[in-house]
Amino acid sequence: MTSIAVRSASRDEESAVSAVIVLAFATDPMTRWSLGEAQTYLAVMPDLIRAFGAAAYDSDSAYVSDDFGAAALWLPPGVEPDIETLGRLIRKNADPAILPDVDAIFEAMERYHPKVPHWYLPLIGADPARQGQGIGSALMRHALARCDREGAAAYLESSNPRNIPLYQRHGFEILGTIQTGSSPVLTPMLRPPQPAAS
Repeated sequence: MTSIAVRSASRDEESAVSAVIVLAFATDPMTRWSLGEAQTYLAVMPDLIRAFGAAAYDSDSAYVSDDFGAAALWLPPGVEPDIETLGRLIRKNADPAILPDVDAIFEAMERYHPKVPHWYLPLIGADPARQGQGIGSALMRHALARCDREGAAAYLESSNPRNIPLYQRHGFEILGTIQTGSSPVLTPMLRPPQPAAS
């Protein structure tokens, strides 16, 4: 198996990173529940990605495979997504009937977020044409090596049950489940601090 090169993306590459993540989340259960219509999803998802993870560019933790087959946006300890913008985008574009459930999900997400300093992974995805080639694992190894060097925990919410085994292989543990009304299940997961590999 050939080695997959991973590097930090610059803010100048934000549109290319966003395009990969838009493709990756096109069939994501939680994302498509909240942005059901294809036209709405394609129009709004880049702004959601920016609100959720654009701060990663400021800490060199927007990671891509060299060929842009996959990307991940990691937020360092103390850095949060732009929740205000996320909420506004969802309220404006989601089916009004699900908005109470969306609010409940955001509240539950807040309760599960670790209180200790941690790296947060709001978004990771591979171009569907490249899934199953090990790129997601390469991105995880790259980011988690940084977490381990810093002695920091890592946290994410899996919005697709198919991805849970990948996260578990990289040391993440399920904390519980988040589900309300008609929503799909969201799975908060934590990887405790681990010794850095020598």
